[in-house]
Amino acid sequence: MKRNLLFFLLILLFLNPAAEAFGEYTASEDVMKSRKQFADDRFGIFLHWGIYSMFGQGEWYLNYGPTAEEYMKAAKGFYPADFDAAAWVKAIKDSGAKYICITSRHHDGFSMFKTAQNDYNIVDGTPFGRDILKELADECQKQGIALHLYYSHLDWVRDDYPRGRTGKTTGRPGTGENWESYYAFMNAQLKELLTNYGPIRAIWFDGWWDHDEDATPFDWHLQEQYEMIHSLQPACLVGNNHHQATFEGEDIQIFERDLPGENTAGYSGQAISRLPLETCNTMNTSWGYKIKDQDYKDSKTLLRYLIKAAGMGANLLLNIGPQPNGELPAAALERLQHIGEWMKLNGETIYATEAGPFPAQSWGTSTRKDNRLFLHVMTPDTNAIIIPEGTKILNAKEFSSNKEVKFTQAGKATVLHLDSMPEDTVDYIIECEIE
Repeated sequence: MKRNLLFFLLILLFLNPAAEAFGEYTASEDVMKSRKQFADDRFGIFLHWGIYSMFGQGEWYLNYGPTAEEYMKAAKGFYPADFDAAAWVKAIKDSGAKYICITSRHHDGFSMFKTAQNDYNIVDGTPFGRDILKELADECQKQGIALHLYYSHLDWVRDDYPRGRTGKTTGRPGTGENWESYYAFMNAQLKELLTNYGPIRAIWFDGWWDHDEDATPFDWHLQEQYEMIHSLQPACLVGNNHHQATFEGEDIQIFERDLPGENTAGYSGQAISRLPLETCNTMNTSWGYKIKDQDYKDSKTLLRYLIKAAGMGANLLLNIGPQPNGELPAAALERLQHIGEWMKLNGETIYATEAGPFPAQSWGTSTRKDNRLFLHVMTPDTNAIIIPEGTKILNAKEFSSNKEVKFTQAGKATVLHLDSMPEDTVDYIIECEIE
């Protein structure tokens, strides 16, 4: 009887992706529509920006020595005079990115939006006095870009946040005796974000790992928080960068600095769910602005990472750390332009595609739309590439020119015979009709 019940439940799970591994949580029709839009987008831009940019040492600067009291004084000098929401959104849209995720509040506790919960925010706590999040949200709506909001679960400056594995040198007590106060503060801010800034397509949480099972575990009350988000904006997705298998109530799965199934950076060893997937990575080596970090990946490397992500059925959320004056770094803008030029020509093979029918190969990867298979040939050893068995090709042509590509059978596999790849080609795309 138990085996039959288990088999029945597994069948239900297979037939109903919305119910996967979430127990009581069943995604609404609005959420399922947002999940589909999110997955179709394939490319977004991450923006890590706050008063930490003034120090030019990355978004974790407060964790490495300053006291919270001294650090917080920097807000009085934050004046990003060159911030232009319209210019930001246009540059990002022209890159081919379909959404923006910006840090509404990072681990240093500073809010990049107008909040009634404290004065430690960009409107009440700085001479700038403008709500950059409101300006960005309005511009995203105007230019047709979806907006996601990063929100930190942990806080290095508030006394009512119970000290975890980080922020131990900031000088705050962090006893955790008034944890309920901090939880109420977070939810009040989330209500503001989901009420005052128009449609928010996703809340992107970070910091759960500060109190995971290996540190000082306690109940984050995530289920109540997730339910509140879905009730305030029924189409809003929930994601959490906790480096674990997905929790009940989440709508997307996040991988940090690695493609799904890889774990070279040590943050992404979790099992891959059937939810929409997203990998976040940096253009250089830092998330927040770091003045010495000019080690930017070249445009070819970034594009190939985007292509590889799409070949695994995942989005790429590519990070930029804006400068303290409010500008996007010139190196980042240059790469956005190059990516945009490529996406204008080849975006059809990335947007609204699924993972290819076979894993990545030594020569590259593949994406798929119905019976159209796009082979992304990036690193071939020879002019003959092998398509694994199980994929029957009916015809093949160059995506850019429609020129026929010859192929032969080699046992159960198929061999495509390519012309020589042009030098410095990012991606030689072959479009195939498959059975």
